[in-house]
Amino acid sequence: MKKESITLWLLLTNLLIAFFGIGLIIPVMPTLMNELHISGTGVGYMVAVFAMAQLLTSPFAGRWVDTFGRKKMIVIGLIIFSASEFLFGVGQSLTVLFGSRILGGISAAFIMPAVTAFIADITTMETRSKALGYMSAAISTGFILGPGIGGFLADFGTRVPFFFAAGLALFAAIFSFIMLREPERYEEVIAEDGSKPGWKRVFASHYFIVFVIIFILSFGLASFESVFSLFVDHKFAFTPKDIAIIITGSGIVGALAQVLLFDKLSRVIGEKRLIFFSLIFSAAMVFLATVVKGYFAVLAVTIIIFVGFDLIRPAATSYLSKIAGNEQGFVGGMNSMFTSIGNVFGPVIGGALFDIDVDYPFYFGAFILLLGVILNYLWIKKTPACKANI
Repeated sequence: MKKESITLWLLLTNLLIAFFGIGLIIPVMPTLMNELHISGTGVGYMVAVFAMAQLLTSPFAGRWVDTFGRKKMIVIGLIIFSASEFLFGVGQSLTVLFGSRILGGISAAFIMPAVTAFIADITTMETRSKALGYMSAAISTGFILGPGIGGFLADFGTRVPFFFAAGLALFAAIFSFIMLREPERYEEVIAEDGSKPGWKRVFASHYFIVFVIIFILSFGLASFESVFSLFVDHKFAFTPKDIAIIITGSGIVGALAQVLLFDKLSRVIGEKRLIFFSLIFSAAMVFLATVVKGYFAVLAVTIIIFVGFDLIRPAATSYLSKIAGNEQGFVGGMNSMFTSIGNVFGPVIGGALFDIDVDYPFYFGAFILLLGVILNYLWIKKTPACKANI
């Protein structure tokens, strides 16, 4: 096996472990809420503070990835993640739990752009799409496996999943420190406007439109996911088991699509058109979710929605990595930042609309995704023919 392949699988394993650790705690959150008398509003704030910490840290972390190196940021991020999970495990007050979530958001801001930049450094233009598809699949797989194992570990104690996640992340940090080697960097910077790296680079035309699409994706997905369980509970009286099957099934199909379809589709139609068609299907399915009836109809619609979302993210990341030159860390940080903005505001607006009418979050989400379709269409139209399939 080539050195690059071994390194790629090490990076994917780190991501899987990190998101596996996040997923581990999902089954025990209701029990923890009862133990510590935490309200639903309190849990909502804990979700928001994670995203806010990631949002505020991402721009700096992206620059640090380019300045201090990919390996250091991955190892430090995993150590911080381990500390956050341990702190959540021992926490007996909201103050400690909120501190834990802040550390978790910081760790995500460190890890994601570092891994993305690392993958861009060790792959070629031809192999990068497949590698980034694997990266998205590793994240999805971690989310899929985490809740199931977390539910099993919770039988030994409510706090056991947190301690297990802390130990797993610490092991990954030590293993990465020993096994990973800092990659060689790109020398060129592709800057159409000739400006130097910095905050103004966010608004460079070849970056900004992709960042806006990433925000639209994250906003739409976050608003959809945040109220989905409430939606099917109120509208169809689905049980927790029904909801778990739908979410897990959709996640599995989405991960398979990333591994089996993403590279082929991106080669045939290009990242821009893949994002365009995925946005169309996702917008249509989010709207259709308000009119379908029955378990299998909801399952089918949800699977298509998740497949669409799961193809858009690696397509956007792949496109950015191809134009970023030696700004891989900066672009990865901005990717994380715009994702976090969507993750902060999506659930807030989705929850507020749900209180008015259960269908309103889905109408609004479909509208936002439709704006993404229009923006993406204009983006494709202004692209020179020679670059149409990038």
